[in-house]
Amino acid sequence: MRFELSDEQKMIVETVRKFVTTELDPHADDVERLDEVPAEVAERIRTKAIDAGLYAANMPAEIGGGGLDAVSMTLVERELGRTSYALQMLVARPGNILQACEGEQRERYLLPTVRGERHDCLAMTEPGAGSDVRSMTTRAAREGDAYVLNGTKHFISHADMADFAVVFAATGNPEETPRGPRSAITAFLVDLDTPGLTVRRGSGCVSHRGYHQCELSFVDCRVSATQRLGEEGEGFALMGEWLGASRLSVAATSVGRGRRVLEMATEWAAERRQFGQPVGRFQGVSFPLADLATELEAAELLTLRAAWKQDQPGGMSDRDAAMAKLYATETLARITDQAVQVFGGMGLMAELPVERYWRDARVERIWDGTSEIQRHIISRSLLRPLGA
Repeated sequence: MRFELSDEQKMIVETVRKFVTTELDPHADDVERLDEVPAEVAERIRTKAIDAGLYAANMPAEIGGGGLDAVSMTLVERELGRTSYALQMLVARPGNILQACEGEQRERYLLPTVRGERHDCLAMTEPGAGSDVRSMTTRAAREGDAYVLNGTKHFISHADMADFAVVFAATGNPEETPRGPRSAITAFLVDLDTPGLTVRRGSGCVSHRGYHQCELSFVDCRVSATQRLGEEGEGFALMGEWLGASRLSVAATSVGRGRRVLEMATEWAAERRQFGQPVGRFQGVSFPLADLATELEAAELLTLRAAWKQDQPGGMSDRDAAMAKLYATETLARITDQAVQVFGGMGLMAELPVERYWRDARVERIWDGTSEIQRHIISRSLLRPLGA
């Protein structure tokens, strides 16, 4: 495995970091204050991202995307992670699951999303079904050439900015198992203006202001069978095939954010003076920074290794993605917490961005699979080959 970046990858990193610095960061304080990205700002950022060739960089070149390999895409995510989530998500990376679109679905959903004409979101989580996906109660009943959806989804990120959702719903009769009823899961492409579907802004969240979570309510919402993504009952397989990339993305953005916060804490420790010397000279400050710098390097290597494996025959395993997400997000939590400690009282003041990064870091250990779920995936990969 080669550790140095290619000239092209170095250029990608430089381009994205410059875009973050010049086009995204200047709006971060306003987004934090307003809890939204003004529409004109969002449109301007999207346009500039498209012009810079950064939009849909994760999608294949043959359909108009950037065609980046997994390692290069992870570097992009790392750099975007240095700034506000609400802003960096405007440099869109459409859901990889859209590559499962076939026939007219490509013209209606996939290609317009790659071009930036439409925007997607993923609707999986429910009030009673978070980590336990197969216990979802939102159902899609087949009626002729359509499905009728009933149920509720919540914690659906940026549904207020999207045009359509990839919705997962239970289909067919539930199967009784030792863990209770389990239904086959099917995926659907659902336009958010479909009659019977209501989108509401969810409760305010301490993490990632301006990047909202929403509730989707389906009441006899009729969706054409042509909008089914994949075969009926194969939604769970689609999740496994396409959604591992989202955990890798969370790991990469966590590494990028961790690097920025560690830089801020280190600069403060070098400049802030107490007892006649920089506070960084006290081992109570310098040793934790040393430990966190080491952990961050390890988190980045785990993340890049998973991305490298994704580019190889056989691809990245669930265990690879789980390890990267688990370690990177928990490292970010430790870095942001220690940064607040290094800054002291100022670390909790809205005047500085440290408290923002501290709040934002908390959700990373929850969404796209909690830390507990990642540990379950990893431990299962160790024990199952031994029959346990």
